[in-house]
Order: sequence, then structure tokens, then C-alpha cells
Amino acid sequence: MKAILDIGKTHVKLQLVDEKNHPHKSYQRKNTPLAGDYPHADIDGIWQWLVCTLQSSPYTRSIKGFIITTHGATAALVDASRSDNGLVMPVLDYEYQGIDECTSDYQLYRPKFAHTYSPELPAGLNLGKQLFWLQKRDPANFARATHILLYPQYWAWRLSGELAAEVTSLGCHTDMWCPDSQSYSSLVDRCQWIEKMPPLRDAWDCLGNVTEVVRELTGLPADCQVRVGLHDSNASFLRYLGKRTEAFTVISTGTWTILMQNQGNTDNLCASRDMLANVNIHGVPVCCARFMGGREYERICTNLGGDVSMAVNAEDIQFAIEQQWMVTPDFSEGNGPYGGATPVIKAPNPVPAPTALATLYCALLIDQRLTDLKAGGSVYIEGAFLKNPLLCALIAQLRPDQKVMLSSDNTGTVMGAAQLFSIDSPCDIELISCTASNFVGLEAYREQWYALIE
Repeated sequence: MKAILDIGKTHVKLQLVDEKNHPHKSYQRKNTPLAGDYPHADIDGIWQWLVCTLQSSPYTRSIKGFIITTHGATAALVDASRSDNGLVMPVLDYEYQGIDECTSDYQLYRPKFAHTYSPELPAGLNLGKQLFWLQKRDPANFARATHILLYPQYWAWRLSGELAAEVTSLGCHTDMWCPDSQSYSSLVDRCQWIEKMPPLRDAWDCLGNVTEVVRELTGLPADCQVRVGLHDSNASFLRYLGKRTEAFTVISTGTWTILMQNQGNTDNLCASRDMLANVNIHGVPVCCARFMGGREYERICTNLGGDVSMAVNAEDIQFAIEQQWMVTPDFSEGNGPYGGATPVIKAPNPVPAPTALATLYCALLIDQRLTDLKAGGSVYIEGAFLKNPLLCALIAQLRPDQKVMLSSDNTGTVMGAAQLFSIDSPCDIELISCTASNFVGLEAYREQWYALIE
């Protein structure tokens, strides 16, 4: 048995898998930031939940390996000599907009996009900006940190006692990493953070076994090995990567919708349109385009007088197309290709079927993001939007020249992370071909949507 701790922005999941990496048992909790001097991650709450879950699980003593995958734009400032949670400052929530007060000062330190492929993003989505803000706000406590740990590696340290850094989180729009040279950016030197960065390790490296303290707390066996871990979207991408050289795009959906293009051209990236390059587990740039799909879907439903749990049906989508009911960006406080735009709601309020408009909105934005990437080859959809088959079918109708394939499960992040246990073995993915919808007037609807945005 092996365990994957998946810390997303909205939920925390502990997934147990068998020796063939097939899902065996899953545990989950909500992930809600805490108030304080600034909003911050509920580190102690997550740790206590993890400990209690492992204590009560009948499978804990058979767990031989542990991997952590988390959302990006998050790091922990720790004093590694301490025996508690190690934190010298709370782990900042990247959505805190108060960070923007340092923007003008930070611009003097920020490397160019051509070096990092990291666009200027709002709030704390550039991790370098978060660290800059924390250092400027509280230099004394910042100086107490012996190490800056990226979020997956913080949890790996809590379990193993070993320190590491890893490229998928470093290369996730942090401003701190240069993908082409596979080295730290000038920002890390100028802010004197380099001495706080732990040794670089591969995501699949074994850091060692769980510590004696962790064994006593949780019941994990002494030979349970902890791997370095990785960024969550890169875990989804890893399932498809292997040694493939052809063009394809993985769409990882959740709070964020992130499109990751294999064999993409970094010359196509446009910083002002929320395009960037992440890096895969081997340090190779991966062209990406993003928007806050899950968050925007929920907010659209709420704004239109509905609820995210309401069903979606084809009749409502067709009626919305015929009536030219639509909403335009931005529902995410500055993210995506139209970040900062004032949203337009062209529909009665409350609208009879808010989920129909939210579905059309997200399908059109995914189509737009694929166009921005000049994406060719197959499209693979992972994650939360698999629960909305009409949304997937709309994408297939909007992209008639590309094959759209669906993962047969919605745990791509977890299953991709599990691949680190057997990095040299191909990942067995069950895929379903997505049949395109046949909504009448969809292409004209898309044209009107773009006209309304402009």
C-alpha cells in the first residue's frame, strides 16, 4: 500500500493505492485558510487531520511509501532545528490581495518574462512576490528562517525530517526559476534567498523513511519511504508524458483550469494573457495557459441566482444559445486571458438555468486557451470537469480538428503523483473518447461572445 497526500486549494485528500497504483481508499477534508495578520494556510489543522486519519485507518501499517502533491504559489518559511511545525511565519494564502501593496517595489527586482516564462500575476500568485512582501513586512522573523520550503517539500520534511527543493514547484510562475538554464533566477540572488534554498532533488527521489516521531503519532511502519513530491498540475501531466515526443495538451481542471502543452513553442507565450511555462519533472519547459475554471463556474452560478450543484442539461444549453444568453470574463479577480475585465451578464437575472451559462463560459474559455497555445494534437481532460460531460462535449464540438479524450477517473493528480513510485514504468491510463455535442448555432454564439468581450 502507498499513500498520496493531495493538498488542493479547496480540498485535502489522502488517497491510498495498491501495488499497481490502483485506488484503494480515499479520505478528504475541506481546505479553508485561516484569518490572522494575513490569511494563511491551516497547517496545524491539516496535520492533525492527517495524523487522526492515519491513526484510525486499518490500512496504515501496510503503507510503504508516501508522496505529497500540492497546489503551487505556496512556500513555508521554517527553522529546521525546531521540533514543532517549524514555521517562523504563517504560510501565506496566495489569494491575499494585500500583497499587491508591494507591487511597485517588487517590479525593481522582478526578472524579465523572457528569462522565467513567469507572467506578472495578481495577489500572491507569483511566489517570489509573496516572499518579497513577507521579507519587507517582517524582516526579523524572515531572517529566522533557515530554509524556504516549497509546499510539497514542506510536508515531505514534516514526515521525513529531510530538506529538499524540486523543479515543478519552483517553475510554477514563481519568478524564481529560469527553465531554459535550469537555474535560480536573479531574484533569488538579489533578495539573498539562495542560502535558504535546500538542495535540489528529483520529484521521485526517496528522502528517507518517516521519522520515529511520525511513526509513533500515526502508526506508519518504520520502512515507509517518503518521496520528494511535486506540483499538482504537473502530476496530472506526468500521467501522459512518459517518453512521448508528439504534440498533445492536458487540461487539468479543479479550482484552476490549467492547459499544459507537450512540445509547445515558448515563443507563443504571451505574459499579459496569463500564459506561462511550467516545467515538467525533468526540468523541461511546458507551455501553459490558465484560468480559474472551477472558481469562475461557481461564481457565475451564484451571480445568476443558482447553485453549483444544480444539474446541467442539453435543452437548457441549446435554449441559452438560441437566446444568446451569455456571460463574459472576468470572475476571478484578474486571472485568465481577460484578467481584470468587467464581466458582462447578458441574460435575465435570475436566469432559468445558471449552470448552462457557466458551462458554456468554461467551454469557450478552454477553447480560447487552446487557440492561444496554438495547440495541436490530442486533448486530454482531467479532473473536476469530467463530472460535467456536456462541458467536455462542447469542447469537442468547438475543436473539431482535435481528438478530445477523457480520463476514466477524476483523480488524475493523485494517480500522476503515484507514478513517482515507479517512474520508469509506463502509466496505464484508461481513456474514453469524447463524442462532440451537436448544438445548433454554437459557432455563431462563440462569435457573439468574443464581440461582447471586445
